[in-house]
Amino acid sequence: MSELTLTPGHVTLADLERVWREGLAVRLADSARAGIADSAARIDAAAKGDVPVYGVNTGFGKLASIKIKAEDTSTLQRNLILSHCCGVGENVEEETVRLIMALKLLSLGRGASGTRPEVVALIEDMLARGVLPVIPSQGSVGASGDLAPLAHMAAAMLGEGRATYQGREMPSAEALAAAGLKPVALAAKEGLALINGTQVSTAFALTGLFEAFRAARNALVSSSLSTDAIMGSTAPFLDEIHQLRGHRGQILAARAIRDLMDGSEIRESHRVGDTRVQDPYCIRCQPQVTGACIDLLAQAGRTLEIEANAATDNPLVLVESGQIVSGGNFHAEPVAFAADQIALAIAEIGAISQRRIALMVDPTLSHDLPPFLTPDPGLNSGLMIAEVTSAALMSENKHLATPCSTDSTPTSANQEDHVSMAAHGARRLKRMNANLTQIIGIEVLCAAAGIEFRAPLKTSAPLQAVVARLRKSVAPLGQDRYMAPDLAEVAALVRSGALLDALPNNLLAEVQP
Repeated sequence: MSELTLTPGHVTLADLERVWREGLAVRLADSARAGIADSAARIDAAAKGDVPVYGVNTGFGKLASIKIKAEDTSTLQRNLILSHCCGVGENVEEETVRLIMALKLLSLGRGASGTRPEVVALIEDMLARGVLPVIPSQGSVGASGDLAPLAHMAAAMLGEGRATYQGREMPSAEALAAAGLKPVALAAKEGLALINGTQVSTAFALTGLFEAFRAARNALVSSSLSTDAIMGSTAPFLDEIHQLRGHRGQILAARAIRDLMDGSEIRESHRVGDTRVQDPYCIRCQPQVTGACIDLLAQAGRTLEIEANAATDNPLVLVESGQIVSGGNFHAEPVAFAADQIALAIAEIGAISQRRIALMVDPTLSHDLPPFLTPDPGLNSGLMIAEVTSAALMSENKHLATPCSTDSTPTSANQEDHVSMAAHGARRLKRMNANLTQIIGIEVLCAAAGIEFRAPLKTSAPLQAVVARLRKSVAPLGQDRYMAPDLAEVAALVRSGALLDALPNNLLAEVQP
């Protein structure tokens, strides 16, 4: 298995996307090892002392006032993990579990958590040998850390709960043994360090971000195809217009559309004598809308990159001053806000894409394309209901985009009286991105059909390459046929990046997280 060495505090979104997409093992850079050992030594000394230190020699949450005997330290940490294994719902995908574990490594690697090197080593070895905890996806309110789901991760390290190994789910103790690994016995604070933290919420948000950025790039392609299909004007994409406003995403989106459409015979055919003065907003304002979404995703990405490199458990060991201090870095409000931003961007990319679909199937607006993009309307319905499906998905995403960060409810006997709801705020992004990729896929189907109806005129070379890639998987629609496989196939092309791969190298390189 390929391995990536990461330096805590200096990891990029690109690194994390590789871990998620490529299934890489992760090890911390050697430079992190001394800090990890130093903080562990300070926790060990505190556990043996008489001064109460939260989570080291006390109970947890509302029970923090109860002092724990030194000989009960390991039992305290084990009980913490087992009692917090209250996750429910469908299991987190293995790729995302791997990302959660990598994020936990990065947090522990900051040298402020007090875990011993052997705890870090076990996570590294589990990743390297493919032992992945089974983590239920529901149960976190995004404050005091993602307690329930991270407890399931930690339980697997103790030989409790369940894990997958070589594609099979089994008791964690069996998975560890099969991989030649041994469970760890937790020392002072280590259980708390493993379950306090925002790694589950952050992983959900990161995967949502990565998929949304890929969808945004695909949307620039599909919108360029649509613009040519309805014989839209490229004048609104002139660089001078967008420089006058100054938003980076808008400038990048307009440049991408110009580059994608450059050399189109269809575009050149109506520069003179076109009686239309302006195109509808879904064509004319693409840079302003999709570009704003790109900026929103980039802003969320900056937040999540910081969070991925952060120490987010409690208490934290401040090595330089020698203090062990209780704080609130486990509160996932920044992640919740980022997830809400990503959700808004997903919803809006889909909303304007759906309007372009509606434009192309409507013969009163599509500039002489046949109704519903079928060569024999009346006998055939063509892409009529594909457009309806896109409308249903668009509306669903609008509802799902309602902010989660504005919700809160007190938990743990009012000790944790304000929470972020980051976990499910980020988890919904998976469903929203699935909807978005299908909307964009339907737009690609419609736009490709529209361009083919413009023959013998041709679109640009880059867009011809995209249509050619589509046609390897989905044949043109002549007579009506069973449509569901076509929709599933084109959504898979969008999701996998296959249509983007058909473009010349680096054409959309600037549109990145």
